[in-house]
Amino acid sequence: MIDRVLDQIRAIPEAGLLIGLLVISLVAPFVMPSLVTQMAFLWLMVVMSQTWDTLGGQLGYNSFGNVLFFGVGCYAAAVVQRDSGLPYFEALAFGLVFAGLLAVVFAFVFGFALLGIRGHYFAIATLGLGIAAGELAAGWDYIGAGSGLAMPLYPGGIGSRELFFYFVMYGVATACFFTLRWLYRTRFGLAMNAIRDDEDKAEAMGLRTTSIKIVAWAISAFYLGIAGGVAGNMLGFIDPRDVAFSGATFGVWMVLMAILGGKGTLWGPVIGAVIFHLTKELFWTYLLGWQRVALGVLIVVIVLFFPQGIMGWVAARRTKTGGQGA
Repeated sequence: MIDRVLDQIRAIPEAGLLIGLLVISLVAPFVMPSLVTQMAFLWLMVVMSQTWDTLGGQLGYNSFGNVLFFGVGCYAAAVVQRDSGLPYFEALAFGLVFAGLLAVVFAFVFGFALLGIRGHYFAIATLGLGIAAGELAAGWDYIGAGSGLAMPLYPGGIGSRELFFYFVMYGVATACFFTLRWLYRTRFGLAMNAIRDDEDKAEAMGLRTTSIKIVAWAISAFYLGIAGGVAGNMLGFIDPRDVAFSGATFGVWMVLMAILGGKGTLWGPVIGAVIFHLTKELFWTYLLGWQRVALGVLIVVIVLFFPQGIMGWVAARRTKTGGQGA
């Protein structure tokens, strides 16, 4: 039964699958208006998972500091919107662009400092980035310090705010997906995978491995920074530790979603984000009071039983089926 379902899914052309998903995503908020906010945060999870996988899956560098770019994006967009004096939508547009660009600057700065380190040393080095950033933000009065920062009020009518930010986040997730889809199919993408497979051999072949890693991290930081700016507006309030630089939630979730779906694949992070977000929302709805315990159990299950992820499991089933049919 499972093999038949997998065969049917593989028989669908990728272009048809993409068009179908895009159409469903455009129609979904009108069909289920009560779930628009949850669906918008689903797109945020997709961006987080995809951008983490750029370094963690495609390059094999497990970063625990990507939440830094998300938090930088939150505050960068908020400050531009607050201080620019522009009308709301113009300030939002400039704020999101600035959020992405500032996140890129941070990626280059920390990339030069950290991406020469390998393995567990790199993971440990990035672990403190989000923590340190949260503490610094909590002590900086210009961005609200520990009291947080309130976002400008949306000027539209009741209900239109959620729909507007759904489509903005949907646009960010879609642009991120197609950018990474193109990137992974270029020579640059092949170079990324060569570094993941054997960095010493890649260097011996003449690849400038550190530069490649920095550029890849900057691309993911760009979209994660923009997503942070959108998320800050959706939430309406930015707390330095619980929202912007929340390593215990967003910082961990982006890693788990990529692992659940399958690291180093295009669709794995997307699938992992969808399954993880749906499961998390069900926990929050039906296990109120125990939702964090249930989420902790889910995290343990993902790590223990899905080390290769769903896409890895599908690939193993495909190989097994092909072997039996031979």
